Amino acid sequence: MPLEIPGATHLHSGKVRDLYTYGDHLLMVASDRVSAYDFILEPGIPDKGEILTRMSLWWFDQLADLVPNHVISADVPAEVTGRALIVERLDMFAVECVARGYLTGSGLIDYNETGAVCGVVLPDGLVDGSRLAEPIFTPASKAELGEHDENVSFDAVIETVGGETAERLRELTMAVYARAEQIARERGIILADTKLEFGARPDGTIVLADEVLTPDSSRFWPADQYAPGRSQPSYDKQFVRDWLTSPESGWDRKSDTPPPRLPVEIVEKTRARYIEAYERLTGQTW
Repeated sequence: MPLEIPGATHLHSGKVRDLYTYGDHLLMVASDRVSAYDFILEPGIPDKGEILTRMSLWWFDQLADLVPNHVISADVPAEVTGRALIVERLDMFAVECVARGYLTGSGLIDYNETGAVCGVVLPDGLVDGSRLAEPIFTPASKAELGEHDENVSFDAVIETVGGETAERLRELTMAVYARAEQIARERGIILADTKLEFGARPDGTIVLADEVLTPDSSRFWPADQYAPGRSQPSYDKQFVRDWLTSPESGWDRKSDTPPPRLPVEIVEKTRARYIEAYERLTGQTW
């Protein structure tokens, strides 16, 4: 159940975030919920919502000269202090804007099947974790809660938002990725890929929205452990995914049965990875 917050009216809940109307603006609350394989798991990861919020704020500052963002204030009601933002109301574009500098995840699956990702043909012989000759824009359709986002071609984005806007979304996505990839690399972290969301103000200005460059929306890999040809160690909920698909969990991913509760050890290790990513990227101590 969403929190009761004075002055706020619950509007929508996603896998991790709860959205409220708040006067003329919106209140975006990051919970401690953790999801994997389209299930929301129990228990959550302590402090996760606050880590994601602080990290997003830090990244918005790093990107401010590239693209405006939707943050109005971090001065939020006491019930959600530290893990919520007051943000602009925007007309959100119905597309997930994804930039990939490395081949893994759904991009690797598409490549193995077709030799391309979202219509972008790639060289033969790439493996899990291969660095691409240059980053590519690989958009996805926005899915409803419990459904998978699906990779789509650039032509599909044009059909959804129009040619001029599609070009601008691609341009902004690649500019954000280039900046963030460089910042992360300087801190010993590889930004393999990231997912961004944009919206438009009434005057048509395109604005970066939602969260940005967190372990929930991006793949961060320790640079000193990078080795193509295998799954990379990562600063995210990989501990959760690995445990769920291990014999230890006893869960069959192909079944309709919800996953079991996460063990304390997995929760603690996942929290530690989020904190480590935050500290290494921002230079701030948790």
